[in-house]
Amino acid sequence: MSSSAETLSQAFTLGYTYTRSTGPIVGQFLTSLRARKMVGIKASDGKVLMPPVEFDPVSAAALTEFVDVADSGVVKTWCWVKEPRKAHPSDKPFAWAMILLDGADTPMLHWIDAGDEAAMSTGMRVKVRWAAETKGVMDDLNGFVPESVALLTELKPAASDEPIIGVESPSYLTYNFTAGKATSLYLRSMKEGKLVGQRCPKCRNVYIPPRGSCAACGVPTEEQVTLSNKATVESFTIVYIPIPGNPIKPPYVIANLVLDGANLSFLHLLSECKNEDVRIGMRVEALWRPEEEWGFAMENIQYFKPIDEPDMPVDQIGKLIDEGR
Repeated sequence: MSSSAETLSQAFTLGYTYTRSTGPIVGQFLTSLRARKMVGIKASDGKVLMPPVEFDPVSAAALTEFVDVADSGVVKTWCWVKEPRKAHPSDKPFAWAMILLDGADTPMLHWIDAGDEAAMSTGMRVKVRWAAETKGVMDDLNGFVPESVALLTELKPAASDEPIIGVESPSYLTYNFTAGKATSLYLRSMKEGKLVGQRCPKCRNVYIPPRGSCAACGVPTEEQVTLSNKATVESFTIVYIPIPGNPIKPPYVIANLVLDGANLSFLHLLSECKNEDVRIGMRVEALWRPEEEWGFAMENIQYFKPIDEPDMPVDQIGKLIDEGR
């Protein structure tokens, strides 16, 4: 993240890993892969489909008859990838190919490590290069190679012989977040140990974090307002359920806080008190982390803690006294 640029930006990764139920057909296929064995499935017309599918493509009837097929076959079509990307199965040039395995009637898509495009041809014979350690996933097929290539990898036995009924499926998206002018101002102020909002020139609402425009009036908010470290609890939630990846262990309090000088709340942690003692109107103050730990982030404030001041009357929370609002 750059501190000199007008607008801040940073890469973020958004995603999660979920467990997918495989069902009886895909589960058996993956279980067979773990045993370094290829299986297809017989369709109503007698053809062997590879990889196996759950329902007949003609009659839509459920399919159940598995058929052993070879782990070698013939290239039917292919294309050469000169510049592999990060998500590709190989960091070296390779071929995507439709491969008809011996004993199957339909080709399957996989990649071929041929070393050079000149070594590829339609009709060439290829064989599976099994992973050294199989786990019951598609990566157990560590690509195909020309049939003449000697495979020297030492193969380890599978760690389990239990049927596979589910696989973990990671789903992640990395993108570049651009903060925009108003949020960049806010984050840069956080790096300097200041809480800065913006005031609407029309309704006088003070937004923190600043948004660049007033949600009520729809006009630009360009007036910068430096706010206090003190705040009032407007509402709060006691969190009892752990959130994956969150280092904070429940129960803990998340509160909507209205900073002195602002009239719209923002969310932060509340600590250094019993959860049952938290109440609306409670006066609190920001506890900043050591300056050497400050970055362009709200985490510069470790949490808010209670202070020895009388509670704010509920009907006064969010009122801008100097504005008469």
